[in-house]
Amino acid sequence: MKFPHLLFFALLSTAISCNSTTEEKHESQKEILADQMETHLKTEVLDKWYPMSMDTVDGGFLSNFSFDFKPGEKQEKMIVTQSRQVWTNSKASLKYPEIDYYKTGAKHGYEFLRDKMWDSENGGFYWLVDKQGNQTGDPMKTAYGNAFGIFALAAYYDASGDKSVLEFAKKAFYWLDEHAHDSINGGYYQHLDPEGTTISRPTSTPSTSDLGYKDQNSSIHILEAFTELYHVWPDPLVKDRLEEMLLLIRDKIVTPKGNLTLFLYPDWSPVTFVDSTEEVILAHHNLDHVSFGHDVETGFLMIEASEVLGWENDTTTHRIAKKMIDHALDNGWDGSVGGFYDEGYYFQDGFRITHDTKNWWAQAEGMNALLLMAELYPSDPHDYYGKFEKLWNYTDTYLIDHENGDWYSGGLDKQPNLKTVGKGNIWKGIYHHYRSLDHCVVRLREMSEQSE
Repeated sequence: MKFPHLLFFALLSTAISCNSTTEEKHESQKEILADQMETHLKTEVLDKWYPMSMDTVDGGFLSNFSFDFKPGEKQEKMIVTQSRQVWTNSKASLKYPEIDYYKTGAKHGYEFLRDKMWDSENGGFYWLVDKQGNQTGDPMKTAYGNAFGIFALAAYYDASGDKSVLEFAKKAFYWLDEHAHDSINGGYYQHLDPEGTTISRPTSTPSTSDLGYKDQNSSIHILEAFTELYHVWPDPLVKDRLEEMLLLIRDKIVTPKGNLTLFLYPDWSPVTFVDSTEEVILAHHNLDHVSFGHDVETGFLMIEASEVLGWENDTTTHRIAKKMIDHALDNGWDGSVGGFYDEGYYFQDGFRITHDTKNWWAQAEGMNALLLMAELYPSDPHDYYGKFEKLWNYTDTYLIDHENGDWYSGGLDKQPNLKTVGKGNIWKGIYHHYRSLDHCVVRLREMSEQSE
């Protein structure tokens, strides 16, 4: 028979051993999950897009692909898609330096931006060109499109070290700032004519049009672009504009409830139809709804900008970012199988989901945001890590095409018809899920190492 104190230490030793084994198992699961996600990123995403999507005939990247990755006949090239391809290749060339075609692809795409998509006469990036790079369609320029051009140039300079690329990035920044910045109310006007003059909203504009409004989407991606630019070029004016955008988004565009106002007047007052009939509200949903995907994305982008600016102990930005992600979980999360719904609305009689589909990019941004929250607030009752795991399982089951590669444009649990819809178009590329998968892989391994 053991003495009582010896029995106590034996039991304590066993408990510690079991607890240690549980923790080690939990951390090893993070490593296993990181390996799974990176294998998917390499083989089912990057290997499907590159180098196949490089247009070796006319430059830039092909955008349109069938569900099984056959190039489509019509191949328009939009500044947003082309810039995101340059950004992705630039980032991948740093992550996987042993693979030459990411370096080649980044340079190839950069040259198309420089030679075909930049307006050499008036400045600024065209919105849309044809396959050969000829300007086509509406000649209007946008702050949103030009922001992505800057985003790409900054990333490519970071990857290449080519000083001429930085000079081009500076030129693009100065053009956008000179033509679109609002010196009175702050932020940037979205719509510009071919010469770079801001376009106001004529009285004859249809009520469903966003012409002349400021908006959250261009604002958050201007924030993102300036974050990328400030990282490689810590210029005082870039810093001022980055701080300005962060404070505008955090303190004005985010509502007290924790969601983004989608469209705003020049003085940043909201465009809303909340006092109208439900019929009118639904007819204008493109201008006024809760977009859970943008909310979780913005939470991450604000924290990223704050960190690049060097704002230490920035509790306000962290608090608002967390509030946005919590709001999305509390109101737009599918508790049964996982995933963030596309749209909801605060009607006068209460909140409800208005579009229960689950587009691919919102789930990608959701994984990134949830894992960031899990690292920052590991004991929060929202159980961010558990939600992250559930969202990854949802993505693996309903979004990833394990037969043909890449992601469907929306979850098959809600839209099974998307299984045979194209994998690529000018609005669907690789940037959202590349960024999410890359960040999640890195963060999972960091979290595992920190627990050792």
